[in-house]
Amino acid sequence: MTEANDTPTEAPTEPVATESAEQQAGPEVFEGPRRRARRERAERRAAQARATAIEQARREAKRRARGRAGAQPKPVPRGAVRGLKMALATMLVSVAAIGLGLILYFTPVMSVRDVIVIGVGAVSREEVLDTAKVQLGTPLLQVDTGAIADRVAAIRRVASARVQRQYPSALRITVVERIPVVVKDFPDGPHLYDRDGVDFATAPPPAALPYIDVDNPGPSDPATKAALEVLTALRPEVAGQVGRIAAPSVASITLTLTDGRTVIWGTTDRTDEKAEKLAALLTQPGHTYDVSSPDLPTVK
Repeated sequence: MTEANDTPTEAPTEPVATESAEQQAGPEVFEGPRRRARRERAERRAAQARATAIEQARREAKRRARGRAGAQPKPVPRGAVRGLKMALATMLVSVAAIGLGLILYFTPVMSVRDVIVIGVGAVSREEVLDTAKVQLGTPLLQVDTGAIADRVAAIRRVASARVQRQYPSALRITVVERIPVVVKDFPDGPHLYDRDGVDFATAPPPAALPYIDVDNPGPSDPATKAALEVLTALRPEVAGQVGRIAAPSVASITLTLTDGRTVIWGTTDRTDEKAEKLAALLTQPGHTYDVSSPDLPTVK
């Protein structure tokens, strides 16, 4: 009786244990769609949170590394060093140049000890020096070369003047004198005129210098300018034969040669062509040579 009672008691316990194991294993092996979706969303949120935390940590580490690097002094680039050296060298050279200039300007280290005059002929060296008024001992850098040149150029016989410093201690004055081209008689004597019509001297004229016959000779007189234009256009062998040139007007210019022959020139139109035709005509015998119309020159 005792064994019969024990057997019924143990038999029901096994099925109960088997059902409980199936209930516990059931959710893991057979997961429903909704539960799987919730699980996947949770996993994605966790992965995103981990990625965000990693990125923040990386940024924080990078920021700290920059802070440590910024605290250290940066090395100066080589280009900047070279630039500073060049700037310093330039500044030193400039200072030296300014100092040397001040020394030369305010001290007699390089002062005028000699004045050289070149190009004088009719004008004497003494006249040039008296007009230039150069103070010996003046530092060369203080000499006003332009003012000296203007004073020398004001001499009546001087066409132009140039003044140059010659270091270490000389001043050079180059003079270009006026050359007489024609002469005209006046009550006070013969006046000499250059190719620009400037009356620059009252003196005996050089030999074979032609006379000019105009009413009011001068650089601004149209008749004077026309006569000088014709005279300077002639060939040298022809110009040397001219004894007088007359220009009562710009349209009626005539030449009188030293042997008495006459040239009717007319206006200053086609002057160069007329000069060539006249040089050929003068080889022919005659007394009057008309080149007023260069297309039909005539000899009488």
